[in-house]
Amino acid sequence: MSQMTAARSINPVVEVVVPVYNEQRVLDDSIRRLHDYLATTFPYGYLITIADNDSTDGTWPLAMDLAGDLPNVRAVRLEKKGRGRALRRVWADSEADVVAYMDVDLSTDLNAFLPLVAPLLSGHSDLAIGTRLSRGSNVTRGAKREFISRGYNLLLRSTLGVRFSDAQCGFKAVRADVAQVLLPAVEDEEWFFDTELLLLAEQHGLRIHEVPVDWVDDPDSRVDILRTARDDLRGMVRVARKTLSGAARLPIPAKVQQARLPAGMARQLSSFAIVGLISTLVHLALYMGLRTVMAAFAANGLALAATAIANTAANRRFTFLVTGRARAVRHQLEGGIAFLVGLVLSTGGLAMLHLLVPGPSTHAELSAVVVANGLATLVRFLLLRAWVFNPRRAREAVG
Repeated sequence: MSQMTAARSINPVVEVVVPVYNEQRVLDDSIRRLHDYLATTFPYGYLITIADNDSTDGTWPLAMDLAGDLPNVRAVRLEKKGRGRALRRVWADSEADVVAYMDVDLSTDLNAFLPLVAPLLSGHSDLAIGTRLSRGSNVTRGAKREFISRGYNLLLRSTLGVRFSDAQCGFKAVRADVAQVLLPAVEDEEWFFDTELLLLAEQHGLRIHEVPVDWVDDPDSRVDILRTARDDLRGMVRVARKTLSGAARLPIPAKVQQARLPAGMARQLSSFAIVGLISTLVHLALYMGLRTVMAAFAANGLALAATAIANTAANRRFTFLVTGRARAVRHQLEGGIAFLVGLVLSTGGLAMLHLLVPGPSTHAELSAVVVANGLATLVRFLLLRAWVFNPRRAREAVG
């Protein structure tokens, strides 16, 4: 159940949601400042929705007063906490063309709002995010928050292969038709909601526009950093598991699928990245263990051979969704070509290292192997997709 106030607005082009919980101290000033900005500088029809997450102070009465005083402002009250829950509730019912949200402290300079939504209104992009990690951004915050933010986004890029730079900035917008497709698949109701939405969008080849922002940290932020970090890690594991199982696939409408990656490639790239990361870690661990009892070339060859079989099997099942025993042996034999590419590149890299640096350290050898395997990864994916697990051959295997 929820409560709602009416808004004096007809068919808004953009709806801006401001989720709040016990924010009576800043709510009045922030909403009036946001309203003044949109009323005087924003060239499109707008609606501001204050989404109260069951506040226990005077936030809800104040939100109702603001909705009564200001045109194009309404208030919605939910009986449970959770920023994701509030965004889902309002976005799902929105009649606007673009839905957006921003934090109530207005840490992000409002001058970035029009550049945020313009590519969505023009149809150039599907989602848009503010980023504090771009060279064009101007950010003021403490070292602790800076370290956690950069570490989290680095973890996303290194483990899930994402291309967007800042998952956590509270300044985002989505085309409404895209939101209607993505929202049912987003499970999180709290702080990981943003990240999960972006991961789903990228897995399905949707276009994510990034806007560098000026951002000033709110010293009164009451976010439980440790709890949020723990929940985010759990969310990442859950999303990775769904990606590998194929459960994250969504029926993206044709009108949303414009210039995209080839069919299925976005999901395949995500799954391939996860399988590849695990394979690389296992390969390096085996190499280090074998290197203590044999030469670098032999250790690398054995470690690569051991992981190649598991890598092909995992990509067969999770990346290209081929199941059953039919043609499994043939797939392994053809996947051996990818193994040979990696072997040639990594052996060549080691040989070049030993030629240039007599008696190199183990760390130097590891670096050479990692670089060579990185070059082999692209070739491996193209071979697996275009030849070994070509969709036509997969259909033949099923048939």
